[in-house]
Amino acid sequence: MMKNINKKVFGSFFIIALIFTSCKESEFLEEINPNAITEATFWQSQKQFNAALTTVYGALQFQAISGGHLAYEFVRGDIAGTEPWYRPLAFRNLAYNDGTYYVTDKWNQLYIGIFRANQVIEKIQNADASIIFSGDSKKEIEAQARFLRAFFYFELVHNYGKAIIHTKVPGAGEFSKPTSTMVEVNEQVIIPDLEFARANLPQIWNGDDLGRVTWGAATSLLGKVKLFDKKWAEAESLFWDVIDSGVYSLTPDILDNFTDANEYNQESIFEVAYSSDLVPGVSGNAVDDTPSFSGAEATALATEVGQLSFGAFNTVLASYYLHEMLIYDEVDPNNNINNGNSQSKRLTATIAPRNGEGLYYEVPFMDKPGWGFGQSAYVKKHSNWYHLEAEPPNNRSGINFRHIRYADVLLMYAEAVLENSGDYMKAISYIDMVRSRAGVVKLSDYMANNGGMIPELHKSIQVHGPRTFTAVNSTSVMTHLRKVERAIELCFEGHRWKDLVRWGIVKEQFSQLASDEQWREMNKNTIFAQPPLLIYERIRPDFVVANQTYNSAQHDYFPIPTGEVETNNNIN
Repeated sequence: MMKNINKKVFGSFFIIALIFTSCKESEFLEEINPNAITEATFWQSQKQFNAALTTVYGALQFQAISGGHLAYEFVRGDIAGTEPWYRPLAFRNLAYNDGTYYVTDKWNQLYIGIFRANQVIEKIQNADASIIFSGDSKKEIEAQARFLRAFFYFELVHNYGKAIIHTKVPGAGEFSKPTSTMVEVNEQVIIPDLEFARANLPQIWNGDDLGRVTWGAATSLLGKVKLFDKKWAEAESLFWDVIDSGVYSLTPDILDNFTDANEYNQESIFEVAYSSDLVPGVSGNAVDDTPSFSGAEATALATEVGQLSFGAFNTVLASYYLHEMLIYDEVDPNNNINNGNSQSKRLTATIAPRNGEGLYYEVPFMDKPGWGFGQSAYVKKHSNWYHLEAEPPNNRSGINFRHIRYADVLLMYAEAVLENSGDYMKAISYIDMVRSRAGVVKLSDYMANNGGMIPELHKSIQVHGPRTFTAVNSTSVMTHLRKVERAIELCFEGHRWKDLVRWGIVKEQFSQLASDEQWREMNKNTIFAQPPLLIYERIRPDFVVANQTYNSAQHDYFPIPTGEVETNNNIN
């Protein structure tokens, strides 16, 4: 839906916003005098309701929701590091507070999305009976707005641990309300909204509507809510509905999920549109408090993760933990996806190690500088490494951001099965679907060749010696799912910190990786320039400080921003 756009600015009753009315990227910017549109003249047609709905979609493009500011979230877990001279260090070392930029920005931007959704929901529920809506469009518009509101609230409660519930546009004196718990937000807003969306959204959209949220998005997010709430049977049932629908499948090439060449593909369940062709230079940083527009481009995110020597910032760096697991993501020579590659297709789509295969920014890896000073691998996902130099690659990006894709649903289903019934062989079959698409050895093949055991791929060979194997049971498969499969497959997609927190293993991971880091520091002269990581000059300190600092009660969730506390007398 959102790749191509007419942009209109509504009057002061609407937050200044992007209005997208078409998907065709050839259309031009259209500005309408905001003084010509008023509360009395708006909300009078299906077209106007759809225009308002598009401002809700537009809020998804804000940098703290789907853009460059997610770098601060990426570095919090076990899959990424950064450097002292980059702003994300405060989040890597858990040194942020209630006034830190990302903490305040994410809260504010999510509530802008909620405000916009509430406008649409409230107005369409009370729409004049004389307004003509075609087919089921009235319910579909409300269902889209309610899905998006549920998504914004899901992000709030799993980033802040609580939220202030607003289900209508606040009137005078109604902004100050107490916070509600995660359970209360789930019960009062998220679950009812997703159930309504699930009942009233189509399975697919076509033509100019491609990219709108669907039944599959609502069902997947509802399953995720149940999974996070440890309602295993309900989660398993919902994920199975998505799988059994036949609407979705894994793309043959994993890279199709991380470029701008094959968007809204068969794996995409909930995807946020960006474009490098419209409104050049607008990256999404504006938050509608000036006469400017929320983003068209994904440039800010591509720049955060892109390689420094090629014009980007590389503020997000692959941790040694992630790098080593991807290096040992063993290629299956019997899988037709592979064509002579020794590194997995998943590695090639995700990170850029010093000894990477193929081309990086259209030249051999070693022809590019910047591999020293402890940097073992850069991030490819979300960057423009695959573009031709002449396009140019670093300063423009239109790569959509995928919040939910089918691989995630398969892995969440496997987790729900393990938790609900302990059927680890069934869980393995769904994990193996993801591994097979990646072109790597399936867990079932490891079992067949190793006396029914699987490798402990989360343990560093460099630090701890030869690969160890473990008997297959529900515990060992869950460990693999948590520490290997979800970490590798879904890294840098906004899931990792939430996963670690809900599993209660943040401290466990930090302690292990800090210990590995200290071993590398003590033995650095024996491992510099050596495989598997080819580290040069120094050991990057990613986890020692975070491990010493981490306190579950303080760091699992962000504090309520200071601006909210100061202006809301009812904060509890």
